[in-house]
Amino acid sequence: MKNFIKISVGALGMVAVVSSCVPSITQRVANSTVPDGYGDSQDTTNIAAMDWRDYFDDPYLEALIDSALMNNQELNIFLQEMQMVRNEAMAQKGEYLPFVDLGVGAGAEKVGRYTRPGAVEANTEIMDGKEFPEPLGDFLIGATASWEVDIWHKLRNARQATLTRYLGTVEGQNFLVTNLIAEIASSYYELLALDNQLAILQQNIKLQSDALEIVKLQKSAARVSELAVRRFEAQVLGTRSLQFDIQQQIVEVENRINFLVGRFPQAVPRQGGDFEAIPIREVLAGVPAQLLENRPDVRQAELELEATKLDVQVAKANFYPSLGLSAGLGMQAFNPKLLVTSPESLMFGLAGDLAAPLVNRNAIKAMYYNANAKQIQAVYDYEQTLLKAYIEVINQLANLNNLQSGYDLKSRQVQALTESIEISNNLFRSARADYMEVLLTQREALESRFELIETKKEQLIAQVQLYRALGGGWQ
Repeated sequence: MKNFIKISVGALGMVAVVSSCVPSITQRVANSTVPDGYGDSQDTTNIAAMDWRDYFDDPYLEALIDSALMNNQELNIFLQEMQMVRNEAMAQKGEYLPFVDLGVGAGAEKVGRYTRPGAVEANTEIMDGKEFPEPLGDFLIGATASWEVDIWHKLRNARQATLTRYLGTVEGQNFLVTNLIAEIASSYYELLALDNQLAILQQNIKLQSDALEIVKLQKSAARVSELAVRRFEAQVLGTRSLQFDIQQQIVEVENRINFLVGRFPQAVPRQGGDFEAIPIREVLAGVPAQLLENRPDVRQAELELEATKLDVQVAKANFYPSLGLSAGLGMQAFNPKLLVTSPESLMFGLAGDLAAPLVNRNAIKAMYYNANAKQIQAVYDYEQTLLKAYIEVINQLANLNNLQSGYDLKSRQVQALTESIEISNNLFRSARADYMEVLLTQREALESRFELIETKKEQLIAQVQLYRALGGGWQ
């Protein structure tokens, strides 16, 4: 009992000496403060809470997203990475529990008679006066156990850090899903815009071809020269060549969608009708504080920050003594028939050790300082991710507002130029306008309609990007 007390006091003294030598570090606390609202609005209604099936009211787009969530290779690769992190957490769970092994062994040994073991055997009688058998067998069956007592929660904190990182990978998957949905939706609207531009182009080819026929008739009546005919003909050929550029863009966008969906190139079913009639949703951005819950990348950065805090505790625990216990229990004999003889063949053992780093602890200090540096780095990464999320929302809100203003003006321009085509044609027929005015009017009208479709496409994509920036799509 006295020896036990002396050992305990000595162990406590070792702990006190070692713990007093832990170097001090400077930690940083993350700042999660965000503005109260986006501008003057503080309405908490947020489109990020909507399911993507409700947000995108298009059955063709919904089918594409559904297929991508099942077959996208990048997403499936990430799911396997998540499984590996989960397995690592499972492995670490067992490290702070006792390790128990059950073993069976057999062997034989012949020692020289004129050696110390041989001389002992020669002068020892067992089993009714018989000598040790030669060679001497060794048969064993038993269990051994080892256990590192997790006094300072080093192993538990390491497992918790891994588990926290696993939860971070879940948020990483959610962020990947959000981006995947946004990329498919943006490409889909780009495809609809190209379809509409191609239809407008074909309409203009018809109008320009009709104008060319009129110019040819006027040339035959000597009202215009060959130059006018050639200029109108060149315009028709130039417009017809544009449709092949658009057709190539359609092929590339279709194949971009096919790649995201995880399939080989094929036609992408899509909505027809008037592209300009697709409604723009009301902007409901909520308040910036909701980004902390809705944005998966912000949540992932927060979980990584929690994991690095645990890493610091793990690194700090390396300065403290570690307590290890080992034990064994089994049956051992030189003859397998004697294994069941008890207590003669019974063997057991119990040992414990307490060890602490004392000299040359530079490696432990370096690990401790690195863990703290990573924790500070995680703080800055979290603050940067939150700031980036807020700025993305602000940018898309401004983008939607400016695009709407531009679209309204562009619509009026298209209407004016469309009406001017008929006016210029009538003036040209009555010889009150030059053919160059007709050509210029047709070109400007075509360009303005293309720009209107482009603005509409940008509106729809900005609407998608706002949904993504607010953290919608993964729920």
